[in-house]
Amino acid sequence: MILTVTLNTALDITYRVQGLRPHASHRVTEVTERPGGKGLNVARVLAALGHEVTVTGFAGGTTGAVVREHLTGVHGVTDALVPVEGATRRTVAVVDERTGDTTQLNEPGPAVAPAEWNAFQGAYEDLLTGAAAVALCGSLPPGVPVGAYAGLVRAARAAGVPVLLDTSGEPLRRGLAARPDLIKPNADELAELTGSHEPQRAAQAARRRGARSVVASLGPEGLLAVTPEGRWRAAPPAHVHGNPTGAGDSAVAGLLSGLVEHLPWPDRLTRAVALSAATVRAPVAGEFDRAAYEELLGRGVAVTAEAGAA
Repeated sequence: MILTVTLNTALDITYRVQGLRPHASHRVTEVTERPGGKGLNVARVLAALGHEVTVTGFAGGTTGAVVREHLTGVHGVTDALVPVEGATRRTVAVVDERTGDTTQLNEPGPAVAPAEWNAFQGAYEDLLTGAAAVALCGSLPPGVPVGAYAGLVRAARAAGVPVLLDTSGEPLRRGLAARPDLIKPNADELAELTGSHEPQRAAQAARRRGARSVVASLGPEGLLAVTPEGRWRAAPPAHVHGNPTGAGDSAVAGLLSGLVEHLPWPDRLTRAVALSAATVRAPVAGEFDRAAYEELLGRGVAVTAEAGAA
């Protein structure tokens, strides 16, 4: 079982409009909704790849009930979300059908009480006993300590469970000191963390600060991996047009599945880039186009080794 943690779960709502214009009324041509938050996105992709996944984090209010109802229909995903008094947030993606661009609106999330946070930590430690790996994903809702991920990383390491951390800002900075096995920042998050805008130098700095391995998302240029085994870049064959919502989460799913399957790094990166690009090409935010994924997996991703010691 793979465990994903989403402390700030969401109900993701996608609106499609013919053209998005400021200060104008719009007729929505299509509406979709699904469980959201980075860890739930990761879990859905892992399940589609054939892995058994347990999701935990927080869910509350009417929106939280809708999220949990949707999760019951996802084969391979077990719901272990912890209830809270506050209402789970909503995120709204507005897709401009004319340009393909997406505008994202994200609510902050419910306030989590100290007793609710304590209940989650106990549930998390229990779930670690059956986990092959754990992904800690996304932002922190109000009330959760800024050092929360550091404690969760340490608990996973104490249980002997490999841990991937995908967050940003101060939660990433503090989590890094707890020595996660892998972090997956984007280029901006990595620069904010290290002060360096050169991705390879920044990734090396992040490793010195505690991460065993660093995989940085470079947008259309793909991924950069700096690991104890070596350095690689992986990129799709061409710029992929579409909705990028959830593409980074699909990359996390590719990396995590490759970890538990003991794949070599080039194969993990190929899978991560193929899933990410196939997510951009999918019609619904956060899903992936299976045909595009298989095509890219077979012959569409270029992985090259980088010079220098890891």
